[in-house]
Amino acid sequence: MPSIKRILMVVTNHTTITDDHKTGLWLEEFAVPYYAFKSRGYEVKVTSILGGEVPLDPSSIEGEINEAWAEAEKELQNTAKLKKEDADDVDAIFLPGGHGTMFDFPDNETLLAILQQLAEQGKIIGAVCHGPAGLVNATYKDGTPLVKGKKVNAFTDEEEVEMKLDIHMPFLLESKLRERGAEFVSAPKWTEFSVRDGNLITGQNPMSSRATAEKVIEALSDKL
Repeated sequence: MPSIKRILMVVTNHTTITDDHKTGLWLEEFAVPYYAFKSRGYEVKVTSILGGEVPLDPSSIEGEINEAWAEAEKELQNTAKLKKEDADDVDAIFLPGGHGTMFDFPDNETLLAILQQLAEQGKIIGAVCHGPAGLVNATYKDGTPLVKGKKVNAFTDEEEVEMKLDIHMPFLLESKLRERGAEFVSAPKWTEFSVRDGNLITGQNPMSSRATAEKVIEALSDKL
């Protein structure tokens, strides 16, 4: 009987883009993969960069309350702070997006150490939308960028410009991934798209949350 797969989900704690523009985690990008993993019987550990309550991007919770996501939202009320030991005994890591990740993912030493460990071990690394911000400074032990020579996807520069948030970002995600040597592939703006290159799985935008999670599940199934 195969062992239960364990997924580490890491989310942002950053709350602002500008003084009058709040941000945080994009709820769909967490909730949809969370339920996809749980439906497969996986153990899911939810952590955040600082721990505690996770801020949600206001735009991701506009409109009617999605009661089906209540369990997922509860997981965000008091998260554990990410620590290096979280990489032990997990089969995959998944990084949901939200603009908050652009500020607290790229230079977080703990996240970078975990990504390096999992990459060296051949574990699955998944990220969606702005979640790949966690990959831009991640390297193997020899200093090679994790994304170098890999087919990679993320929130595109075109999508960022259309949101008029490009001027407020510390960098443009697509451009930075290209700088790191990634083979950036994408679909037309605001359409579902995800790509798998070996153990690395990335998705373009909120609409790509399910497809990205399903590719992670596929990759884990390949390792049975």
